[in-house]
Amino acid sequence: MLFRSQANGRFLTGSLVEGTIFEIERDGSVVPFVTDPELKSSVGIEVDEPRDRLLVANSDRAAFQPGNVGQAKLGVYSLTTGERIAMVDLAAVIGTPKEPPQYFANDVTVDGAGNVYVTDTMNNVVFKVTPDYQASVLHRFTGLPQGVQVNGIVYHDGGYLLVVANEHIYKVPVTNPDGTSEVKVSEPVPGQDGAVWAADGHLVVVSNSADAPKAVALTSSDDWATASRVAAAALVGQATTAAAVGNDIWAVHPHFNDADAPSLEQAVFK
Repeated sequence: MLFRSQANGRFLTGSLVEGTIFEIERDGSVVPFVTDPELKSSVGIEVDEPRDRLLVANSDRAAFQPGNVGQAKLGVYSLTTGERIAMVDLAAVIGTPKEPPQYFANDVTVDGAGNVYVTDTMNNVVFKVTPDYQASVLHRFTGLPQGVQVNGIVYHDGGYLLVVANEHIYKVPVTNPDGTSEVKVSEPVPGQDGAVWAADGHLVVVSNSADAPKAVALTSSDDWATASRVAAAALVGQATTAAAVGNDIWAVHPHFNDADAPSLEQAVFK
């Protein structure tokens, strides 16, 4: 379950169990915002404020169980009312899926023109969805190390995506995805899940490691050919991603192993 916020301070989070999008208030109360029977597991979500859209990576957590196909869809909702605008079937355009077929839309980001990019963890692909909701495969990762799967994704105004995959980060130029390269990180972060741009331009990645959950701020001086750590924040309990609210970074605890509602923690970097 991943998480973003919008500029007015409202926190939004998805649900792996029921797909509902919830608002989390600063006092910790949780209320439904989007309820759609077609949302099975809302994983990554992204706010597209210029177009009043909430973008949802619509998956099915059953994909991680043997014999289940899962799904990869993009749900698009009004950020004001929560009403559905579109539901795009990403799996329908993948071409050749893994064998046996399995799909899991994981995280989502958007560029300045309104194009949406979604990762599929099961197939190690990045989908592109145009503003008129036409979907295609932008890039398929091949030759990844054993066990490595794509996860979090952010868009950089330089015209490329940064995709995290376990301890790896990949740079994907949107106009030349064949030019994808791995970002050389001086101190790689194991267990990377979500990523978010901080107000100061640092990339904050969240490790979902149950042993040492943390958020790590990374910087680059060469347009993300390489990167290095700037600071890290220890987190109390497993976390999946974070949101930038002004100069602050807030991490979300999904409570995978109990029935508690998601909770927030401000990351304190040192």
